[in-house]
Amino acid sequence: MDVERVVNEQMELISMGTVEIIPLDELREKIRRSVETSKPLTVKLGVDPTRPDLHLGHSVPLTKLRHFQQLGHQVVLIIGDFTALIGDPSEQDETRPVLTPEDVERNARTYVEQASKIIDTKTARIVRNSEWLAPLSFGDVIELASKFTVARIMERDDFSRRLKENKPLGLHEFLYPLMQAYDSVALDADVEIGGTDQKFNLLAGRNLQRSLGKSPQCIITLPLLVGTDGVQKMSKSLFNDIGLTDSPDEMFGKVMSIPDEVMWDYYALVSGLSPREIEDIKSGVEDGEINPRDAKERLAIEIVTRYHGEKEARAAASEFKRIFRERKIPSEVPVYYLDLGDRQGRRVWIVDLLVRVNFAATRSEARRLIAEGGISVDGELVEDVNMEIDPEELKGKIIQKGRRKFVKVEHK
Repeated sequence: MDVERVVNEQMELISMGTVEIIPLDELREKIRRSVETSKPLTVKLGVDPTRPDLHLGHSVPLTKLRHFQQLGHQVVLIIGDFTALIGDPSEQDETRPVLTPEDVERNARTYVEQASKIIDTKTARIVRNSEWLAPLSFGDVIELASKFTVARIMERDDFSRRLKENKPLGLHEFLYPLMQAYDSVALDADVEIGGTDQKFNLLAGRNLQRSLGKSPQCIITLPLLVGTDGVQKMSKSLFNDIGLTDSPDEMFGKVMSIPDEVMWDYYALVSGLSPREIEDIKSGVEDGEINPRDAKERLAIEIVTRYHGEKEARAAASEFKRIFRERKIPSEVPVYYLDLGDRQGRRVWIVDLLVRVNFAATRSEARRLIAEGGISVDGELVEDVNMEIDPEELKGKIIQKGRRKFVKVEHK
């Protein structure tokens, strides 16, 4: 066997799409020893179940975990049911609300099934870090904390920034990097994967392993996928996410909504296409041979195909075209049943109707939607916030909010 050739092939796949590998030469040596001894590396990725669903941002490190699987290494997906009780303070401007064990357990149940869309969960080790963190005594925690200095912890930009801005910073948040670091100790991890926002935590694991006389892990940082707003990191709390469990139509529509300038990040990080294929598409757009809209549609089809299959992706593309290019009504529209029992002889105020069909949470929001030109009834733009409609005339009408939301009004 040509060991050097195999090492180079593995390093090529492992390095693809990464921001940093620390240290690169050490990882190469780990790979070489693995090839020579036929002993797989232990590669870990942790996800905290602070919310019930994974999104495309999570798919970036999960895909890198899949690369290691393809190379025959042992991957470990850690469901951070214990760390989630604190919540990762990385990139946070304020202390996270503390979750209850019930909240965490409810969220954790769905993670393995969602992760199976990307990694082979049958061969991966799926563990919860409560297995080794919960049994630690207070004395154990003190001993581990002695391996860290306050000065080192305060090197974190988010901690120092919050103190400077007089924002709350809980003592328990200092323990989060320690807890994640101990995950690496408990698993004897050779490699840990994470986003660029996780660099401090990943290095903490490497340093703690060394302090305890273990072989330190190498770390791999990956780019953060921006959300559909094209500005901030994808996050459900910012409502700019594309969920792995989103329906094909919803996933397709969200991808089509991203700004053109971030389309290439999505191509590189979550499309599954090769760098050469992506470069060909990008060159076509830059040369004017490919319409950016068509390039984005190709991207949406690729992403939906990965999670729902090609048939569903093509159907979603057709539905999107039907709604947004041909300005037609979706083939399936939710129905709101208007109760006429107490409305005999009374007209329905459009503002109240928008609240009733959940297009607006309040009357103020409904008025704003109308003022911004975001509401139409059967294709006619609503311009008057005082508009009232006879209940009989509402039967069968299609109320539309923006470009994506529709509801059909029927009578009970």
